[in-house]
Amino acid sequence: MSVTYVIEFSVKEAQRQRFLHLLTGVLDAMREEPMFITATLNADPNDQNHFLLHETWESHEDVMSVQITRPYRDEWHAALPDLLVGERKISVWQPLQHDCRRDGHHVRMP
Repeated sequence: MSVTYVIEFSVKEAQRQRFLHLLTGVLDAMREEPMFITATLNADPNDQNHFLLHETWESHEDVMSVQITRPYRDEWHAALPDLLVGERKISVWQPLQHDCRRDGHHVRMP
């Protein structure tokens, strides 16, 4: 069963560009993973250093045993203490419905 991780980041102002650069590298690599479904990075319109990331994967077990230890995440994980104001806030959710718009049509995905 798929799983969605909702991760909230408060980034140090001076580290914003580095945060985005490192995270973009991780997201680019994740896209090639066979168990990856989708990820969306959101920015708070009232605080340019506050971000919310939604990641959906096919398997929580795969994320915990395989994905979290991928080498492309090493630099990202090592940098987090320098990038963030405090700890990330991570919550785990079970997707029930996914709606998106493709080619002018609305699509609902289970």
